[in-house]
Amino acid sequence: MAALPQQLASLPAPADPRRWRALAVCLVAGFMALLDVTIVNVALPSIETGLGARTEDLQWVVAGYALALGVVLGIAGRVGDARGRRRVFLAGVATFTLASVASGLAPNAGVLIATRALQGLGGGVLMPQVSGLIQQLFHGAERGRAFGLFGAMVGIATAVGPTLGGVLIHFGGPEHGWRWIFFVNLPIGVLALLLGSRLIPAGGPPRTAGQRLDLVGMVLLGAGVLLILTPLIENQVWPAWQVWSVSIAGAAVLGVFWWWERRYARTGEPVVDVTLFRRRSYALGSLLALCYFGGFSAVFFTISLLLQQGLGYSALVTGLVLTPFAVGSAVAAGIGGRLVDRFGRPLVAVGLVMVALGIGAVTVAVGLADGPAVGWAMAAPLLLAGLGSGLVITPNVTLTLSQVPVPKAGSAGGVLQTAQRVGAAAGIALIGAVLFAQVAATGDWPTAARHALLVTVALMGAALVVAVVDIGASARRGLPGSLHPDQQ
Repeated sequence: MAALPQQLASLPAPADPRRWRALAVCLVAGFMALLDVTIVNVALPSIETGLGARTEDLQWVVAGYALALGVVLGIAGRVGDARGRRRVFLAGVATFTLASVASGLAPNAGVLIATRALQGLGGGVLMPQVSGLIQQLFHGAERGRAFGLFGAMVGIATAVGPTLGGVLIHFGGPEHGWRWIFFVNLPIGVLALLLGSRLIPAGGPPRTAGQRLDLVGMVLLGAGVLLILTPLIENQVWPAWQVWSVSIAGAAVLGVFWWWERRYARTGEPVVDVTLFRRRSYALGSLLALCYFGGFSAVFFTISLLLQQGLGYSALVTGLVLTPFAVGSAVAAGIGGRLVDRFGRPLVAVGLVMVALGIGAVTVAVGLADGPAVGWAMAAPLLLAGLGSGLVITPNVTLTLSQVPVPKAGSAGGVLQTAQRVGAAAGIALIGAVLFAQVAATGDWPTAARHALLVTVALMGAALVVAVVDIGASARRGLPGSLHPDQQ
């Protein structure tokens, strides 16, 4: 009988009856934060008109958000793990909402750049808590379904941004319509704060006496990511020697961070448990996300600039041209979430092939069609690419985080999302450099866009290689694509 209390203590805690409603609140807030990654792309001409912004200002409006988001993700995940995820989630939502209002009221480009960075910080604080709360609230098959919904939200929010942005700018007017892409976050943020404080459990992971945050690790991670991303964004302005020297310094700082985390783990709780990367599912899934988002995010960037600056399309029509991608991604995201348990990483590989074929077909369409016909010629290829994207993002999130221990869920999710944001910033910097160099040399936007889209296809190919490596390793172990635990 003495063993009975121990057996009862080992049983999992009863499921929280509010878990699905709490998840809905988290997903809405996450959708709001990720929407602002892409929604601003179609608003750039409106911002330029309304504020008299320079080209460099427009680049920072886009890049500043991604930079701040990427820097804080891993740190915020660890803080949530250690201090309670509801508290950190609500702080992130509040910061994001207030910064959105400030962005909409910005009187000049400098203020908008600053408030966009503050938005990114808020988004970076709240996003890791979403994946951490899924690990905390759900178990077994329910966790897989919850991660499927989370992955669907990531794909849909990123894909639908340009379409929604075009609609808001159309109704708000060409000069001030851009302000509404920020004001729309106010009612959503307030609702998320009210419902989140009621539905998300207040309890968090147990803390031992004297438990400290890894402040040195936080500083090293933030500085390293900042040093890596900044020259990627400024590569069109800085001389080559400065780009390379700062990039090398960033790599060195991240190397010191890796060493410090391994050392600190002997006596405390590090920001990032580097032993997670011994798990093939986590390491390869993070690398795949880095490559994929490098190409994925640049698709909207390239096509939005081609249609508006190169071909004279309005923001609304540009958003409508990108709608097939959003529709395809939304449909396939739900399907991918249901199929990932059955097919594992091979499903991701199929999605990557579809995206590469779709973007390749868009490249051909840009070369063959002319003027207004370009938008129509892109429709079917963008639908194919969107369907493929839904089979990539949702299953990859599920597979990558499925074997992460619950106490480390927030930091692991934060690092995964950091890989996505670093990939996005690097991809936009690389592909933007190709695009603008071609425009400067030839003045031919369609030709420049084709060159840029070919780089996107190459990045998709790199992600496919990562997926194939994982599938091959799983086949040797008799496992379906990292779907099951691995002890590496």
